This record gives sequence, C-alpha cells and structure tokens, in this order.
Amino acid sequence: MTIENLSMNKVFGGWHKQYSHYANTVNCDMRFAIYLPPQASNQNKVPVLYWLSGLTCTDENFMQKAGAMRIAAELGIAIVAPDTSPRGAEVADNDGYDLGQGAGFYVNATQAPWNRHYQMYDYIVKELPELIEEIFPVSDKRSIAGHSMGGHGALTIAMLNPERYSAMSAFSPISNPMNCPWGQKAFTAYLGKDKANWAKHDASELMKQSTHFVPAKVDQGSGDDFLKEQLKPQALIDAANINNYPLELNLHEGYDHSYYFIASFIEAHLRFHARFL
Repeated sequence: MTIENLSMNKVFGGWHKQYSHYANTVNCDMRFAIYLPPQASNQNKVPVLYWLSGLTCTDENFMQKAGAMRIAAELGIAIVAPDTSPRGAEVADNDGYDLGQGAGFYVNATQAPWNRHYQMYDYIVKELPELIEEIFPVSDKRSIAGHSMGGHGALTIAMLNPERYSAMSAFSPISNPMNCPWGQKAFTAYLGKDKANWAKHDASELMKQSTHFVPAKVDQGSGDDFLKEQLKPQALIDAANINNYPLELNLHEGYDHSYYFIASFIEAHLRFHARFL
C-alpha cells in the first residue's frame, strides 16, 4: 500500500503524523492522522484506539483539540483519526452540512449517487485497519470511540463487529438516528426508505438485540443544544436496560457539544479503553 506523509510533529515523546492514501473502498484519496506513542516500535507493537469524528470534522479536530496525546503516551496506545467522509470534486455532495462531504455517517451507501464513494463502513472496519496494521508498529488489538455522528459510528461499528473491538466509547453520540432529523436525512439519502436497513445502523436498536457485549462508556453534556432533538441518550439507556447491556452513561451538568467537553473527559475515556486493550 502506498501512502503519502503530509506532516509530522513530535509530541509527548511520540509522533503525530498525517497521511494521504488512495482508498479502494471509497474510490478516492482519503486522509488520516495517527499518533504513535513513544512505546511503539517494531519490537513492541501497541494497541490502537480508532477515533471517529462528527459532522463537518476532519482528522484534525480531535488531534488538535482533544488533548488526548499526553495520556495516550503514558498508556502506550496509538490513536488513529480518519476523515469523516470521502472528499473531492468527483465525490457527491449536498449544500447542507449534515449530508455529503464531511457527513459520511460511517455506513455503506446503497443509493445513487452516494453509493459510488460513500462506503465508509467498509473503510473504517476493513481497509483502514489493514493499512494501519501493515505499515505501523501496532497490534491487532483495537477499540473505537467517537463524537456525535462519530459516536454513532463507534457504537454501531463495535456492536456489529464485537470480535474486532475490545471496547467502545462515545461523547454525545447520535444514539437513535432512526428517530432524529440528522439520522433520518442521512439514512434516507444513503440507505433508502426501508427502515429495516436503518435499524442495522442504529445504536439503540443494536443494543437491544446484542448477544455479544462490548464494554461501553458514553458521556453526554446536559447543556448540549442537540440533546433532546438529535442525540436522545435516553433511548440508549432504555435499550441497555432491556438487554442488561454493560453501558456506563454519564450526564455532566452544563457541558455542551464542543471539544471543550471532550477535552474535559478524554482522559477517563482513554483509561477506560486501556483496561480492555
């Protein structure tokens, strides 16, 4: 596999590096960032936390704003942050911020024109980890986390692939996309009108039905403007209660949807993942 290094910065004894590569799953160039802690070497392969970002974000939002690398260096965990969608002049887009480029929702689109490029599920689950594990000094021990749209992606991908991920966590996830405007708009465009297909990518629906539990941690701010209309954490709590799913969900008074919230609690998430990695 051929990848191009775009930037590199030493930080907390390790390296933050940004790369571009052609991705067969999405039929275009994709960008990702990786943080390699100081423990990473060919003789010592480290586990990986995959971070999925939210609407409008790129790999840069988490790496620059979350303040995660100090703890990742201490714990010896690599972090991989992919982009949130395919991009480019030939890639289908929409005028809204919540559909198209920057808004891939981590599903495999089945509807034209989106299905030509928007195969983000396959990219995250298969192609990107294969590339990371081939090129970098990392092991096949993985966990997954994300924010908002990326929280939806992290929870659903882990529950659909429990054998691949040791743990999952999310900040302010879209917990029940079948029943919120963001999810309904994206799922209609990408997956069509059959809601049976939507349910396969709805964290609350999956949590009700799961038989192989992946340890789960979710944090949500009570001051989040999207809390009631879009995020619906109560649906996730109800689903966990139905199935006795091992979900830890914490509501934090006054915190909003921003990276100030993520930076406040990212250490707890990394330590949570370290217990299982």
